[in-house]
Amino acid sequence: MFTNNFDPVAIELFSLEIRWYSLAYIAGIIVGWITSKKIFIENNQIKEKFDDYITYVILGIIFGGRLGYVLFYNLDYYLKNLIDIFKVWEGGMSFHGGILGIILVTVWFSKKNNHNPFSYLDIVAIVAPIGIFFGRISNFINSELYGTETNLPWGVKFIKIDEIYRHPSQLYEAIFEGLILFLILLYFRKKGFLNIPGKISGIFLTFYSIFRFVIEFYRSPDEQLGYLMFGLTMGQLISIIFLISGIFLIFIKNEIKTKI
Repeated sequence: MFTNNFDPVAIELFSLEIRWYSLAYIAGIIVGWITSKKIFIENNQIKEKFDDYITYVILGIIFGGRLGYVLFYNLDYYLKNLIDIFKVWEGGMSFHGGILGIILVTVWFSKKNNHNPFSYLDIVAIVAPIGIFFGRISNFINSELYGTETNLPWGVKFIKIDEIYRHPSQLYEAIFEGLILFLILLYFRKKGFLNIPGKISGIFLTFYSIFRFVIEFYRSPDEQLGYLMFGLTMGQLISIIFLISGIFLIFIKNEIKTKI
């Protein structure tokens, strides 16, 4: 068993603190950006616009992730403390909200440039597991999104939380939603699925939702929400919606070929 007592601050210069969580976001975006342009983008028109597009993706992640957390996970609190909505540095981001934010800015950006939004979303879907991996590792370092109690030999005691040995659910997510999902998407990309805009996005939503739904059984629910209908967490309920959307997208895109 392992004891987690990591310092969430990676670098401290005088009164300036740079946290692992911030570095994870930066690393995920930069690595995903470079990898997309060097490896995954084959269409020159998309490649020419991709640098501009990344700016909107970052905004979509930040605003979508924050608003998603406010609406899905802690609405009662933020209705009483509106100014706290803007205190992003205090934590509180929703991955599902970030996805919705990316979708919205992508639809706007692609319409502006007369492109198919899925030509962008499919690329983001392929590299998203890279950012997820870094993000979940930083969650582990921060002792957040920790798991339920366990007696398994790889249980982790999060000193900042309590004296209980818990599932390192953050690492489970880093492995399955990060590494394994990335390999799955690479496989389907090799099979030529990028030639059918939207299909890779559907595969991403499907497998991410399955992994997230299962791993949530080993992750402690959000304190302010607990378990909801059918004994499921908010993350699981939202994952069901995304899973249905992903499967539906795969089917409707299976025989459809559209413009870039």
